[in-house]
Amino acid sequence: MDKDLIRQHRSFLKDSIRKVIDFSQTDQNRGIMPPPVEKPYSKEGKRIDLLKFDDFNDIGKIELKTAIKNRESRRSYSGRFITIKELSFLLWATQGIRKFIDAGHALRTVPSAGCRHALETYLCAFNVKDLEQGIYRYLPVEHQLLFEFTEEHLRKKIFEATFRQACSVESAVTFIWTAIPYRMEWRYDLTSYKVIAIEAGHVCQNLYLACEAIDAGICAIAAYDQEKMDELLKVDEQDEIAVYIASVGKK
Repeated sequence: MDKDLIRQHRSFLKDSIRKVIDFSQTDQNRGIMPPPVEKPYSKEGKRIDLLKFDDFNDIGKIELKTAIKNRESRRSYSGRFITIKELSFLLWATQGIRKFIDAGHALRTVPSAGCRHALETYLCAFNVKDLEQGIYRYLPVEHQLLFEFTEEHLRKKIFEATFRQACSVESAVTFIWTAIPYRMEWRYDLTSYKVIAIEAGHVCQNLYLACEAIDAGICAIAAYDQEKMDELLKVDEQDEIAVYIASVGKK
């Protein structure tokens, strides 16, 4: 083990960089408008309406303490489908908007430093009732799914991009979160990256607890082939980057 290299990478866990940043020069403090709360999309794209909070009355009949007690990573699934209502609930629980403030700010169901919310949610849908297999993106402002694309050998490509972890393709749906770093950089400059990583954890923990509420299993996946995953999602690896994955399927 290279101790110098270890020390260098451990510095990511520290907040020392905050002491050397001139925050008066951030784009926020220079009066530049904030980036939008969600990635723009073509209005001609196929969008699927999701069920809203008031439709979740028969979902989540589980005590919070029980959900926390039962929470664990599950890599094997029954093969049963999940419904659009259940998927709507999972998306609302992880990135749903509670209050829209303006084009650059919205309060969500998870915390974010400075209300920046740098993450985007993609779904690889394999076994969602009445939903075509393919890659989708969650639109939190509209609470809709945007159909991005489908292609041949999708399972194989996801399998290879997750270093052949079977749970990623035996799931009913696999969540893939990307980060758009500038959303955080606009306010926090070089201190942004640790915060983005922390916030991915917030989102995934909400997904773990929400999965308990619909009798689903989940396994977070942090090991993946960066280049293959970014290429699969058709993101540019600079302004948008895959950062975290989770497979979800019925127990």
